[in-house]
Amino acid sequence: MLQLALSGLATTAGLMFAAWLMSLPLRNVAIVDIFWGLAVAGAGVTWLLLAEPGPRGALAVLLAVLWGVRLALHILWRSRGKPEDRRYREIRARNEPNFAVKSLYLVFLLQAVLAWIIAAPLFGAVTGSGQPLGMVDLVAAALWFAGFLLQAVADLQMARFQQRPEAQRGVMDQGLWRYSRHPNYFGETLMWWSLWLIAAAGGAWWTFFGPLLLTFLLLKVSGVALTEKDIASRRPEYRDYIRRTSAFVPLPPRT
Repeated sequence: MLQLALSGLATTAGLMFAAWLMSLPLRNVAIVDIFWGLAVAGAGVTWLLLAEPGPRGALAVLLAVLWGVRLALHILWRSRGKPEDRRYREIRARNEPNFAVKSLYLVFLLQAVLAWIIAAPLFGAVTGSGQPLGMVDLVAAALWFAGFLLQAVADLQMARFQQRPEAQRGVMDQGLWRYSRHPNYFGETLMWWSLWLIAAAGGAWWTFFGPLLLTFLLLKVSGVALTEKDIASRRPEYRDYIRRTSAFVPLPPRT
């Protein structure tokens, strides 16, 4: 079982090492964001191929692949023709000289380990009970699709807003963004807790630490906290948006 689990880590590390090699001539480590979802889903595909999964494992990995591929394509499209993201430029400035080498472990291998941990529900679903799918699995799949649509629509709405001239100084507060300052992150969290529910239905309830880590990262580290610190410092209007709009869970705006 340990060897099977570590095969997933080998997959995430291999994908991130390839991403690091690609980042060197580009001088752009933000490419790690494109590989993030692919690495998480890739661990699940590895476990699916090496184990003898039942329908529960196949369902969980299929849903994770759909999430990872859509996210990768979205980030690839969003970042086309743009310089390295502000967050990574700051990391680069703090770790010169030789950031190109340091980025292998500071950025890419760190992301490989995090991706492996977050993929835990996929491991649990693949190695768990081989019993047929039940009502819990169907409810979890429905919740996953709700989260998928929420994230995809939110990303599309934000992409359209950013193409407008006023996007450089304005605040996106329309559509789903009227009810949550980060509906895309909420949708992603909903998807991964749904995948955990599928794993738990097969007996792998102990894999809760995967979506718990993802939720923590999105709320306190690389998601809500970091994004809002950056935007609020550059756009005073965003402070008013914070006062009237829920940070995470979509809720009616406050008057």
